Amino acid sequence: MEKIKEAAEFIKSKINDDIDLVIVLGSGLSDLADIASDCIEIDYKDIPNFPVSTVVGHAGKLIYGKIGDVKTLMMKGRIHHYEGYDMKEVTFPMRVFGYLGIKKVILTNAAGAVNESFNPGDIAIITDHINLGMRNPLIGKNYDEFGPRFPDMSNVYKKEFRDKVKLVADSLGLKVQEGVYTYLTGPNYETPSEVKMVRILGGDMVGMSTVPEALVARHMGMDILGLSCITNMAAGILDKPLDHKEVLEVSERVKNDMMKLTEAIIKEIGK
Repeated sequence: MEKIKEAAEFIKSKINDDIDLVIVLGSGLSDLADIASDCIEIDYKDIPNFPVSTVVGHAGKLIYGKIGDVKTLMMKGRIHHYEGYDMKEVTFPMRVFGYLGIKKVILTNAAGAVNESFNPGDIAIITDHINLGMRNPLIGKNYDEFGPRFPDMSNVYKKEFRDKVKLVADSLGLKVQEGVYTYLTGPNYETPSEVKMVRILGGDMVGMSTVPEALVARHMGMDILGLSCITNMAAGILDKPLDHKEVLEVSERVKNDMMKLTEAIIKEIGK
């Protein structure tokens, strides 16, 4: 708790303003910060106790700015369990955001499609998740000031937000999918048999992030929207090996649509 307070106080000393919404920028969204006005940048390495992203392409910065009238904090580079961080470290930023009083969060990611009606380049709204990482950041001491010992997870991803995404996407002429996101730790891509298991369990897409952050954000009573950029078909669906280059290429191709949709959604739900 002292580490969380120390990090939060440092951020407050740099951003002397309220924050309406925080967004974790997944693949294809790193340029969202470029459309914000009155920006303040803070390097993760300068924030006391803050973990630093080690993944190529994850800048490791908090960027605060206005998108429309919405005072937005952007996390440019997330922390993953597969980097060697434990779950408390992976979700430390979300704890800090909760301590700062932020009530709304958008979690974005790149995901592989398990549902064969999805295609690379699709944008999918996360309706629910399955935690196959077999790790839970809520294990350990519970801080009652953050949330209850046994938090409800009936509605992790706020339905009102999901409905608004569909309306906004329709107004922009963008097609969106909906589905269940399944979390595995990575860093290897899933095997074809693991993908079959996910499909049997009811998962539509699979990835290596988001769920730990969502568990902690929901524990703190934050309202969550989850969005996935479908960058590839999961293993075994197409007869070819998976390659991270493909993920980056599809993310780049979809970037403009993802940016357009996310900007409009921030303006819609941020106030």
